[in-house]
Order: sequence, then structure tokens, then C-alpha cells
Amino acid sequence: MNQTAKLISLTTAVPEHILYQEDAAAAAREMFGKRFAIFDRMAPVFLTAGIRKRHVARPIEWYSKPQGWKERTAAYLEVAHDLFVDAANKALDAARLTADEIDIVVTVSSTGIATPSLEARAFRAMGFREDIQRVPVFGLGCAGGVSGFAIAARLAKAEPGANVLLVVVELCSLAFRLDQLTKAGIVACALFGDGAAACVLRAGEEGIAEVEAAGEHTWPDTLDIMGWDLDSQGFEVIFAQAIPSFAEANMGPAVSGILGRSKIRMDEVDRFVCHPGGTKVVVALERALGIPQGGLDHEREILREYGNMSAPTALFVLDRTLRAGLPSRSVVTAMGPGFSASCVSLKRAA
Repeated sequence: MNQTAKLISLTTAVPEHILYQEDAAAAAREMFGKRFAIFDRMAPVFLTAGIRKRHVARPIEWYSKPQGWKERTAAYLEVAHDLFVDAANKALDAARLTADEIDIVVTVSSTGIATPSLEARAFRAMGFREDIQRVPVFGLGCAGGVSGFAIAARLAKAEPGANVLLVVVELCSLAFRLDQLTKAGIVACALFGDGAAACVLRAGEEGIAEVEAAGEHTWPDTLDIMGWDLDSQGFEVIFAQAIPSFAEANMGPAVSGILGRSKIRMDEVDRFVCHPGGTKVVVALERALGIPQGGLDHEREILREYGNMSAPTALFVLDRTLRAGLPSRSVVTAMGPGFSASCVSLKRAA
């Protein structure tokens, strides 16, 4: 039997509430305009973010009221559960499997705290077996979808024939804060959306694509670039202004090093599938990875229609790439807290 992990299915899901960018800009002005002295200088970010609409956990009115940990956690547990079940069932249907045929479930989420974790909370609704192996993963942020994919692939390869389900759920909008008047907070209001992605992997002969290689790179002393700051009200986003310039200067060598460990050259990659953290980051990645300007077209489309959903976003881009026709070799990449880069190389199934 072929021992490499294969991607069997990949699906996505979003909450029902749609937030159009013009409505987000108007709400932000109402909430922050009179209280934040530099709001007028920050407001153009809603126009330059490259976003038309996003899907969010709650109606826009919910975000205009003070919300504490209890309210944010209640929203997270309810909506993340529903997105988990929606995305997972779609992935199972696409793989022609039932939940009781899943042997391992990997759950990635960093935008809320759930103990028991999400897959346990969704256990009965899904119909998982009692002996299923659960692997919840927290703290990887925007890199979580790609790193989680790599973890799921390694588990599938380690247990040939086992069906591994990966579910990635993020509710970034729950970090919108009325009480924090910061530049990063305004950028988050202009950028973040909510969503989920799920896929099934299995070591065997059949599949959409073969997981050829995977790896990560973490830069020392970069904890202040991206992450969460926690207080009594919830998460507060940490965004360094230097992210695009850091990506442009450092992503090329990092990705080259990761691929080089598997004897893959950068010029052997037909398509980079990137997490579109924002319009400036997309441009920086094109420069860093030697991609012609405008080449990350799927990334811009996903950003425009869904915003930055953190971990699931790269998998949304991969889903669009699959629908357009996966090239012979694609490399999925994302950057996240740490500060780190994660890569997975995929070869199209014969």
C-alpha cells in the first residue's frame, strides 16, 4: 500500500450573518469616531483592505454593545460548534464517509477557549465512535490551518488506512472590542471574518492530492509581531505594522529552507497557495516568493469575499485552487504567531 497521506476531501462553511464593508465602516465610525482621536486617519483602512464582505458570528448590533468574557465565550461555544458540524459533515459527505468511520479528529481553533474541546462538544451531533482519537490544537493563529493540515497528514501516514478528519474553526470577530482604542483594534474591525474548513486525509491509493512534504520555520524573538493579549474582557489583537515588510524579507528564505529539506526547489513549485492576511501581505508574498504581481488571484478573491478568517483562510484558498484545477505541485503557506511560517507541499493525484 502507498504510505503517503492523501487529501480525500476539502470543504468550507461560514456563519449566516453577512457584514458588508461599508456597513462595518459606518458602524466603526459610530462606535469609535468621537472617542478615538486618530480614527479619521485610520478610517481609510476599510476602503484599502480589499474586502467587499465578511461572515460573522453575530449580527452587527451585537458588536455595538459591551461584551465580556462570558458573552464572548457563549457566542464562541454556540457558533463554533455549529460551524464544526457543518464543515465536518460536508467533508464527510464529499469523502463518502460517515462520522463513525473517522478514526482521528484534529481540531484547530485559537479564537475561543473550550474545555472540553470543540470535537467533544460536537461528539453526539456528529456521531463519532467512542474510541475516536481527539487532537485539539490551540495557539497557532493564522498558521493553524496549514500546520493542522500537516499534523493530520502525519497522523494519517502513521496509521495507514485510518480516516483522519481535520476541522479548523475561527471566530475572529469575537475579538472586536469597544473598550480598546488602538490602531490594531481598528484594523481588526476592518479585516477579520469568521469561518471554518474541514478535510479528510488517509494514507492509501486514492485521493485528490498527495501530501508530499511539510514543515515549519519559527523566527526567534518575534513574539510581539502577532497574537492575542488577554484581559478580563476577552482577546485583544496584536498586529505589528511590520508584518508585510517582514514577510517580504523573510518568507522566501524560510519557504526555500522548508522545501529544501525535502529536496524540492522553489522553481519546481507550480503554484503557491497562500494565506492572504491582508492586501499588503499578499503583495509582500508575491515579491518574497517570486510570483508575478497579481499572481495570487485566488487569495485576493477569498480576502474580498470572506476577509481574514485566520486559520481556515488558507484552506479556503486551497479549495478555490482545487476547483480551478490543481497544478502538478502546489505549496500551501501561512504565517502565524510565534512568529512562524508553515508549509505543505501537495502533488496532484495521477
